[in-house]
This record gives sequence, C-alpha cells and structure tokens, in this order.
Amino acid sequence: MLTCKRSAFTLPPRITYLNCGYMSPQLKDAEKVGIRNLRRKRNPASIKPEDFFNDTELLRQEFAKLIHAPDPKRIVTVPSVSYGMANVARNLKIGRGDNMIVAAEQFPSNYYPWHRLCEETGAQLKSIAPPEAFTGRGQKWNERILDAIDINTKAVALGHVHWVDGTLFDLAAIRRRTREVGAVLIVDGTQSVGALPFDMQAFEPDALVCAGYKWLLGPYSTGLAYYGEYFDHGKPIEESWLNRAHSEQFSQLTNYQSTYQEGALRYEVGEHSNFVLVPMLLKSIQQLNRWGVSNIQEYCGHISREPILTLREKGFLIEDEAHRAKHLFGIRLGQHDPEKIKTQLLKNNVYVSYRGNAIRVAPNVYNTEKDLKKFATLISR
Repeated sequence: MLTCKRSAFTLPPRITYLNCGYMSPQLKDAEKVGIRNLRRKRNPASIKPEDFFNDTELLRQEFAKLIHAPDPKRIVTVPSVSYGMANVARNLKIGRGDNMIVAAEQFPSNYYPWHRLCEETGAQLKSIAPPEAFTGRGQKWNERILDAIDINTKAVALGHVHWVDGTLFDLAAIRRRTREVGAVLIVDGTQSVGALPFDMQAFEPDALVCAGYKWLLGPYSTGLAYYGEYFDHGKPIEESWLNRAHSEQFSQLTNYQSTYQEGALRYEVGEHSNFVLVPMLLKSIQQLNRWGVSNIQEYCGHISREPILTLREKGFLIEDEAHRAKHLFGIRLGQHDPEKIKTQLLKNNVYVSYRGNAIRVAPNVYNTEKDLKKFATLISR
C-alpha cells in the first residue's frame, strides 16, 4: 500500500486539506517544470517547430496509460470540460422525439450543453433523480438510470461518480444498455480519473472529458478528452491551424487544407502546444502512473475507513462503500447544524466543500488517517 505523499506537495503544515474535489495542491515537481518552461520564452529561438507537438504527444501517451486506452491518438488537450463537451454537442445526432439522459444535479458543465442542445433540436432532456430514502440509494439510482434508457435515447451523459457525494455510476451496465438502443455514452471524468481506476476498454465511452486541476493534479485551464469512432468525421467547434492536415509542415501552412487531422485530433484546442501547462500536466500524470491509480483509491479507503465508522455511529449518513468512491464521499448531516459544523472546521483549519445538502470530503495521498479522524471528531462535537 502507498504511504503518505505529503512531502511531494507544498501544503502549509497547519492546514488539513480534505478538498481535492475542489482543487488539488500542486506537485513540487510540476511546479518546477512550469517555472522552467515559463522562463523558456525568454529566448524564443530555443523553441523549435517540433516542440509544438512533442510534449502533447507524450501527454497523450501518459493519459492513455492512465485510462487504459489502446490508441493515444484519440486523446486531445482541452482547456475545460465545457470545451470538450461542446465538441460532443456539436456532433451529436439527436432530434425531435429523441431523448437524452443525465443524472440529477450533476455538474453544470455536463448539463448546460445538453439543455441547450435539446432546446434547439426539440429533444427531451431527462434528469434522473435518486430515491428520497437513503437506504440502498446508490443502487436504486443506478437502476432508475438504466430503466430510463429506451429506444428513443440517443445519449447518456454522466460522471463516473456524482460530484456532490461520490455515488458510483455503474458505467459498465449503462454502456451495455446504451449499446442495446444505439445511444452514445458521454462521461465527465473530472471527479474520478486520477484517483479511481478507469478502464477505457471496459467502459468504452464514446467521449470522456476531464479537467486537469483536480485528481489529475495538474494546473488550471487545461484538461484532456477522449473521442471515439462516433466522432471521427465531425466538425470541431474552432478552426485551428494545428488541427488541419499537415500542420507539422510550417513552411507549407499557406497551402490551405480542406481536411482535418485524422479522427479525434481535429477536436484539440487551438494553441494546444501550451509550453507551460502541458509539461506541468504531463509531469503530474507521470507521477500518478508511478503511484498507480488503484493504489491511490486503496489508500484513500484505508485512511477514511475508521473515521467513517465513527461518523455513522454519531448519526451522519454516508453511502455504502459498494456504491460510492473512496476518494470522494458526501456526509449528510441528519439533525446536526451545518453552520456550527462549518464554523468549527474553519476555526481548526480543516478544508472541505459544501455541495447541495452534503459535506463533500475528498482526501488524497497527501492526507493521513489522523487528518480524517480530526475531521470526524470536530463535526461530531
């Protein structure tokens, strides 16, 4: 099992940071890479044409390794989840009489594109809510989603986990059902990829989009997206010179090309060569691959197991382990006063998030069991 990796980060010693679902701290090594590459533009003569492509290619390979994707060329850099989803929305075949399914209260970047698309096309957007009763909530929520998929469903858009409380969505079962009706599966992996194992060959989503600044431990304003065969002949949302065929040949750029780069590469953001952010994200994902995502998930489960038992004994509601992630989980307060809890945590420099009606706790490898026990003791008072 992994040991605590706090020394790899520069977190202030007096804070207890249980909030990676909000934003990860920066790895020391990634910070060094960013500073070095920021200084590189002092002398632009040192930046060669091949440098526009080299780090991006390495980033594709490392991310492919992380998600078990056989073809790195299906992975592109994006500045945000909303950008990656906009490419999907532009090329999704849906119309009047069709429907699209999302989970209730999922993150806005994985809701607004579909809301607008359905308004414009006359399709129905179906938001599937969890049961009100807490017992068996995660399992029943998945069952509701599966039951909602019918012959008129053209797409299902979900996270691997729900961003508020870590409820796991059974992507393998949902993929099987979408295959039966010919629907597209779109996954926002922002709150899972990097801490929860994601197997592209097992889930086979048509699109996977991830922001880089949370569980991928990268900088803000960069992320990654995977686009499957469904999108191979689509139109990107912007016309970047880098996304056209033969863009590697700088001396021939005025020989305008009518064709895009093959397959998914057409969807890459303009200026995707970002000489600061791309090397930083690359360094972070290399570190995640060395640690191993399954080891990170196991570590988070190990340090939170006893504190969660304590909280349940005090009357707090937490989803059963079989139906939630270990790196991100929601705590519903029952009869406890949320404002008193928030005050108590801030007073003691404990950082979590408050999402919906849950306290969202999101530990990572820089945390220890002691951190979680401190949190549990404070909110139990």
